[in-house]
Order: sequence, then structure tokens, then C-alpha cells
Amino acid sequence: MTRPDVPKKKVGRDGDECRDKVFDVVWSDRRIPDAQTNRLPAVGDTVDLQKAIYTNTIGAVELKATWTDPEFSEKNSAVYYLRVLEIPTPRWSTLLAIHKGLPFPKDVSATEQQRGWSSPIFYEAATK
Repeated sequence: MTRPDVPKKKVGRDGDECRDKVFDVVWSDRRIPDAQTNRLPAVGDTVDLQKAIYTNTIGAVELKATWTDPEFSEKNSAVYYLRVLEIPTPRWSTLLAIHKGLPFPKDVSATEQQRGWSSPIFYEAATK
């Protein structure tokens, strides 16, 4: 199993305007969000492109957090869901190229970062 980061995404309305926002809620290692963008640096990459292997030595086996939306307003409907970002691994085309002694394809990255997401949680504002 690769090791995840868990951002939470909020999609909602502010009056007539639709908007979405990503909140980095819990993450692995000792990374610090950028002071200006508030985004986390990438978890890192342990893929050895000569051998098409990776080590599972970064990230975290398990992450837990409790989160409250700091921008919550009971006047605005919203949808929340979790995203999980795993550490980079060799892409299947990289594995195949190394196995067959071929060059890597030029039109795709040699690694990929799998993602997963939860079922959405809907909050519907009361209408008056």
C-alpha cells in the first residue's frame, strides 16, 4: 500500500456564484504549507527510473483528523468530499519499456500518482 495525503474539497454556492476550495487537512511527513498559497509541497518521489521500482519510505501508513469548515455558513449549500493522494509509482508504460529495453514514451510521465476520493457529504441551506 502506498501512503496518502488527505485534502478535503468543498464545493458550494455563495449566493448565485458556484465555487470550490481545497483544504489540506492532514498530511504526512514534516512538510509545511507555503505561506502565500497555503498549499503543501509534494510528498516526494522515491521511484528509481532505471529499475522501475520505488520504496515505500515516505508518507504515512495512516492519517486521522477532525475538521470543521472555517468558512461554513448555514446560508450557503455545500458539498464536501475527501481526496487521497498516494506517493508516486512507476507508470505501467515505464515498467513495460524497462522490461522490453525500450525508451520511455515521450507523451506521458514515467510515474503516476494514484488518487482516491470519498462519497460526497451534502449540506443544503434552508430556504425561507
